[in-house]
Parts: sequence; C-alpha cells; structure tokens
Amino acid sequence: MAWTFTSDLDEFPDAAAAWLRRDPVRNTVPLTVIRRLQHGLWREGAMLGWLTTGGEVRGAVLHTPPYPLLLGDIPLDSVPSLADALGERDLSGVNGPLTQVEAFVAVCGRPETSRISHRLYRLETLQRPPSPGGTSRLAGEADTGLAVRWMGEFQAEADPLSPSDNLLPQVEERIGHGEFVLWEDGGQPVALAGFFTPIMGMSRIGPVYTPPELRRRGYGSVVTHAATRAAQEAGADLVLLFTDLANPTSNSIYQALGYRPVTDYAIISLARRG
Repeated sequence: MAWTFTSDLDEFPDAAAAWLRRDPVRNTVPLTVIRRLQHGLWREGAMLGWLTTGGEVRGAVLHTPPYPLLLGDIPLDSVPSLADALGERDLSGVNGPLTQVEAFVAVCGRPETSRISHRLYRLETLQRPPSPGGTSRLAGEADTGLAVRWMGEFQAEADPLSPSDNLLPQVEERIGHGEFVLWEDGGQPVALAGFFTPIMGMSRIGPVYTPPELRRRGYGSVVTHAATRAAQEAGADLVLLFTDLANPTSNSIYQALGYRPVTDYAIISLARRG
C-alpha cells in the first residue's frame, strides 16, 4: 500500500481519475475540484495524491491550499499511511466522508479545533415548491459583482474558515459556464443557487443563498428547484447537494424538493503546529 503525490495535474494518472468516477456520488467534491483545476483555478500549491495497492489505484486525495485536505471515499485502512505521508504538510484541516475524516484526525497528531457537519443528499423525484412570485434566469456577466458579494456572505455563514478574499476568478468561471441561477422578484435578484456542469452525469447544487432580509419567503426553495432543473437540462441524471446539519430549515426544504439523505461528511479544522 503506497501513496504517491504530485503537484502537476498532468501527472495525475487516468486510473486515479477513473477511481473517483467509479462513485461520483461519494466522490462528488474531488471530481468537481479536479474540473476546476483543469480550468486553471486553485493550482498554486495544489497537491494530488493516489493510493496504489497491488498495482491498482484504490484511492485519491487533493489539497488546494488554503482549503483543507480533501479526501475521496478512500479505504479506512489507508488513512494511517496517508497521515504519516502528509505529516510535514501544512494542513488547515480535512474535509470528506465523516468516517474517513475522523479516522485521519485520530492519527494525524493534531487536535481538532472545530468542525462543520454536512449531510449529502441525492435527488429522487424533483417536486415543485409553491412559488412566492418571480422567475428564474441564468446569471450573466453583469451579475458578477452581486454574485461575488453573495458568495462571500454565503461562505461567511456556511464555512467561515474558507478563504473569501478572492472569489472573483471562481465566480467569473462559473458564470462563464452558465452555472449560477438567480431568482428575481419585482425585477430584482432575491436569491442565488449554483450547480456544477455535469461530470459522468453527476451535478451538485451549491451554493444556495438568500440575503437575511429576504428569507422565509420561499425564495430558497424556488431558486434551488430552478438550479436543479438547470442541472438536469445540462445533462445531469444524478443531482446532489450538501446541507449543514446545524441548519434544520435547509434540510427540511431540500427534502420537500425530493432530495434524500445519502451519508454524512465533515470539515474538521486542525490546530496549527506550535
């Protein structure tokens, strides 16, 4: 059992990418991060790793600083050797399936300082929510400033440890690929939802954001429904989303739309080295 690492995306073997694609549900985040790397985002300091056993790839991980280490659905027995191999790497935290993340924290030698608990949902049959009025449209170039501001506000609420000082390239890239949906009411944007261009027929919804003063009016439900339909129209037959387990409102909203729980994930922050 051996881990291999590279900072060159072109050196990431096809077999490792194929291992991620074999389960696009549980490996949804690594797959979308690799897509972003291919589009030129987050390359500075990036590291890609893969596990080989008996000549076959059995796992993959990614690290795009300053974001946490990102685990695919790797074998549990590979976690100690991964932690040992990355012992000298500066990690702010670890993100991935709950069982693997907790196993990594248990052996990495650095205590947990905080965590965000997520639940992965998968769409079964999309249900149309009651409309509060208004209509959806794709965000365009003129919406870039608004999308950057709302993305920053979303991250400040949902994941305050994630960097939010340079969201412009990410937002421009997603708007350019038609991945942001706005809900407008009275001619004014009132909510935003994103979706990722399908990979192997899989798309993930996110972010979903309504400004605080416009909440509890149904905008979050309708913009999520609109983004889900946009993902399906883009070719997704498998649509996923993450919810924050600390937010029961969003969990109930997504279940009412037809999303059903798959498994739990976590982002765990690690104490800095002394």
